[in-house]
Amino acid sequence: RVHAEGHSDEAPAAGAARLAATEQDLPTHPAFATMLRKQARMRREYMQKRAADAKEASTADRKRKLRTAVDEGRTVPTELRGEADALLAEMELNGAPGPSSSTPDLDSEYASAGVADPRILLTTSHDPSSRLVQFLKEMKLVFPNTSRMNRGGHTVKQIVETCRADGFTDLVVLQEHRGVPDGLVVSHMPHGPTAYFGLANVTMRHDIEGATNMSEAYPHLVIDNLTSKVGARVATILKHLFPVPKPDSKRVVSLVNRADLLSFRHHVYAKEKADVHLYEVGPRFDLRLYQIKLGTIDQEEVENEWVLRPYMNTASKRRAL
Repeated sequence: RVHAEGHSDEAPAAGAARLAATEQDLPTHPAFATMLRKQARMRREYMQKRAADAKEASTADRKRKLRTAVDEGRTVPTELRGEADALLAEMELNGAPGPSSSTPDLDSEYASAGVADPRILLTTSHDPSSRLVQFLKEMKLVFPNTSRMNRGGHTVKQIVETCRADGFTDLVVLQEHRGVPDGLVVSHMPHGPTAYFGLANVTMRHDIEGATNMSEAYPHLVIDNLTSKVGARVATILKHLFPVPKPDSKRVVSLVNRADLLSFRHHVYAKEKADVHLYEVGPRFDLRLYQIKLGTIDQEEVENEWVLRPYMNTASKRRAL
C-alpha cells in the first residue's frame, strides 16, 4: 500500500518483490481482464457520445447561419448551398434554433463538476531534483484537496490506474530540465482531456520578498482574456482544479493571458476601512499551452484536440487563446 506521500508500509525489497509478482499475475487474472474490458467499453461509449454531441453542435451552427442569412435577405453561404433545402425542411419540422438556444456541452467530461470537490493527485517526473520537490510541495498548497505522491519507480500507467481506482478527478505531473521546472501536465480522469503546458519564469515562495503566509481557504479565480475556443477549453480545464470557494474567502488565484502566455499569480487581500491591500503569496510562474489531447496521459493513440504549430509562416500572427 502506498500513502499519499508515496511511502511504503513494508521494506523496499519485499515491496518490490511483491509488486513484481503482482504484475506477473495481473495479465492472466480474470478480474484484471474484466476491468480492462470495462474501461475499454466506458471509453468507447464516451467517445461515441462526444462524437454525437460534436455532430449535433455542428448541425445547430449550420442551421443558425442559414436562418440568419434567410432572415436578413443575404445570399446563402457557399458551404451551405448543397444542403440548404434539407436544413430548411428540418428547421420547419423541428423549429429553427434561436440565438439563445444552448448547444450540446462538448465539455461533457466536466458535466458533474461542482457536485463534488475535485481531488488531485500531484507527482513529478522520475528522479526529481531538490528544487522540483520544493516546487511540488508549494503546488500542493496551491491546489486544495491534493495528495502528493513521490514518483519513485511507478510508471504513468500505474499512476493513472491508481487515480481511477481511488476516485481522483485529476492528475497533475510536474517536469523539469536540469533542475529547473519546465513542464506541467493536467490529465482529467477517467477519460481526459490532457493539457500540456510549458513552464517559464518560475519563482517560488521563498524567493519572493515579503511573501505572506499561505491560506488554506478555497480561492476565488480571476481568469482574464481567454476568449477563443481553445482559451475557453483551457479555462475549463484549469478552473476545475479548484473547488467552489466561500463568498468571504480572502484568497485569489489569477490566470491572465497576454499573447498566449498565461501568467499564474497567487494573492490574499485584506480590507482596512475603505482600502484594500493585496499581498502576494506565491509561487508565481507562466504557462504556455502546446498540446491538448482527448485521452488521459497514459494513452498515446488518442486524437489531438489542439497542437501548437510554432514553425508555420503565420505563427507569429496567430493567437490561440
